[in-house]
Formats: sequence, C-alpha cells, structure tokens
Amino acid sequence: MDMLLSLWLPIIVTAVIVFVASSIIWMAAPIHKHDYKNPGDKEGEILALLRSVALAPGLYMVPWNNHGNKAHKAAEARVKEGPWATITVMPGIPNMGKLLGAWFFHLVVVTIFIAYVGSVTLVAGADYLKVFQVIGGAALLAHAGYALPMAIWHGMPWSQLPGRLFDGVVYALLTAGTFGWLWPEAILPTTIG
Repeated sequence: MDMLLSLWLPIIVTAVIVFVASSIIWMAAPIHKHDYKNPGDKEGEILALLRSVALAPGLYMVPWNNHGNKAHKAAEARVKEGPWATITVMPGIPNMGKLLGAWFFHLVVVTIFIAYVGSVTLVAGADYLKVFQVIGGAALLAHAGYALPMAIWHGMPWSQLPGRLFDGVVYALLTAGTFGWLWPEAILPTTIG
C-alpha cells in the first residue's frame, strides 16, 4: 500500500497528460473525423420519429426480440428482415463540462489501477525500461482492451477499430513514459556510525 501511495504524482500527471492527448486526438487529429455519420436530409425525419415515440433516456436495440422466446414469430421475422440498430437516447443537451470532468475522473481511476499493478510487480528504484514495460502493458489493456468487444458485440463499425486501438496505444505509451520518468527512487539504507 505504501508503494501505491508513493505513486500519487505519476497518477495525477499521467491523467493530465492523457486527458490533454485525448483532447488533441479527438479535436485536431483526423483519425476520428468520420466515426459518426451525418444522416443528411433524413435528420428531420429521425428526430421527428424519436420525438413522437418519446423514448426514455437509455440504450435501445431494434428490432427487439425476446431472445429464447420462440412464440414470437413476428419478432423473429423483424430480426430476419432488418435493418438493425442501436439507439442511444440521452436525457438532454450534453454538458461538455460534466462529460470532460467524468472523463478526467475515469482517467484517474484507471491510472490508479495501472499504478496498483506496478506497485505489486515493481520495486522502488526499478529500471525505466522495466517500469515502461509493466505499466505500458497494463495501460494498453486498460485503454484499448475493450475496442475489439465494442466491434464484436456493440455494433461499432470495424472501420473504427484502428482509431480506437491507436488511441489506446498512444495513451499507454504516455502512461508508461510518465511512470518510467516519475517512478520512485529506491530509499538507500542509512548507516549509523
């Protein structure tokens, strides 16, 4: 626990660096420019439909099929016919301040767990490269580990997978470099003479 507590500086510095990097990647880099599609002239119809059905905020999948209930032949037909969609209905206008605050909080929490992995596998004064390897591996799992399941299970287009993996690799490298740089020195024993 003492080792983990001694990592407070790399935890905070890493969260700030990754937060800034993620902002640059998402706002200035072209890699995520086409992640979300513009519905074009269909936007009005889509919005009118969503307003008319007044869905409560949540995540919806259509067509809905009560999985395992074979008595619903109409639902099975809708599933076979398609199209299929996942719809996210948000409770109101996104508050960027709150969202960015939540993102920073997430980065701190993730970095605490990455630091924990380092604290139980590395010692104070560990070599930069060893810290980089251990922390980098944990950070890559934390930041990119869910990219593939997003494409497999959540309908994220496969074309977005390289961008999500790129983000994870950048965040992992920044995390590993920061921890390697700020890793605590070994405490030298003092001699009483």
